[in-house]
Amino acid sequence: MGFEYIPAERQLLHSFLSNRLVLGALAMLLLLVFMAIFANWVAPVDPLEQTLRARLKPPAWQDRGMSPYYLGTDRLGRDVLSNIIFGLRISLLVGFFSVGISMLIGLTLGLTAGYKRGFWETFIMRAVDVQLSLPLIMVALCFMVIFGQGLWKMIIVLAITGWAEYARTVRGTVLSIREKEYVESAHALGFGPWTIMTKYLLINAITPVLVLSAVQVPRVIILEATLSFLGLGVPVTTPSIGLAIARGYQVLFSGSWWASIFPGLALMLLVACINILADWLRDALEPRSREQV
Repeated sequence: MGFEYIPAERQLLHSFLSNRLVLGALAMLLLLVFMAIFANWVAPVDPLEQTLRARLKPPAWQDRGMSPYYLGTDRLGRDVLSNIIFGLRISLLVGFFSVGISMLIGLTLGLTAGYKRGFWETFIMRAVDVQLSLPLIMVALCFMVIFGQGLWKMIIVLAITGWAEYARTVRGTVLSIREKEYVESAHALGFGPWTIMTKYLLINAITPVLVLSAVQVPRVIILEATLSFLGLGVPVTTPSIGLAIARGYQVLFSGSWWASIFPGLALMLLVACINILADWLRDALEPRSREQV
């Protein structure tokens, strides 16, 4: 009796479809992304609209279902649900854009360090050592204090503080394959450094980079919320989950728990969904990491 060959793509798809937790996380993440993209139509009201007569309104079910504010309002009468929905847009925008920029910087420097060796490798890896030796939150705080608040300023700052892990990962992958026969054959055929790095080395570094990116996105989202909570993230005129938590925290112990608890739960749900998908992606693309746990 022979064995049926199952392509890797089918095995990966079967692994995904048979995991209910991962499917649930993907469905929830897609729902959150949909709400963030179409926030202008999904949100009940303008998140910045202040209705002082409705300040600190409780959730609708505590108000006999008569309140138009499903998750209540904050101390200035702003709708908590609308702030969460628009805040999700900021969290996802910062998370994916920052990680994407970090990935491009790290890929370029990692490929250069692993392929060129010599001075460039020493210079880049010492910069990586310095970057990784500094607490990420402290570096981000210092940059935001120096350059001020702003959405794109924060994206650039978080991207600059996150490239080192990519560079180290890519450099390690390149060092492990640069002496392979197909790379040596490319050298013998006269291919230039750029062709070899992009066509032969980069393709082998994509898998660990994708896994690292999936892990980095929730970290950056939490960091963005932390900076906004401290008042060093996006401007106060931009709806943010971190800002919503900070505003709600001011009235948390006076009985108005919903103003900070619901934004915190939304952030936790978003990060948990991405982490579940990241763990599955790591186990699927790098089976050895699962064996080492």
